[in-house]
Amino acid sequence: MQKYKVYVLRAESGKIYIGHSQDSEARLLEHNRHESKATRPENDWKIVYEEQFETRALAMKRENFLKSGAGRRALKNKGVLD
Repeated sequence: MQKYKVYVLRAESGKIYIGHSQDSEARLLEHNRHESKATRPENDWKIVYEEQFETRALAMKRENFLKSGAGRRALKNKGVLD
């Protein structure tokens, strides 16, 4: 069974995007090819952080947390965000 990853992307401009996927590398290519509406305006996305989960439900729960204020503070404490 393939696992799910929650990933944090940073664009060349410093913007951040948080998402989940079974294949974060393939998803990164989609973001950089401007195939995602949310990340289309930015260029040169890079994965700066990843976590792996057994189920999509767990990954989605973690993604939602990381998008919250507390989650962003946690990422900042880990040195992922400025």
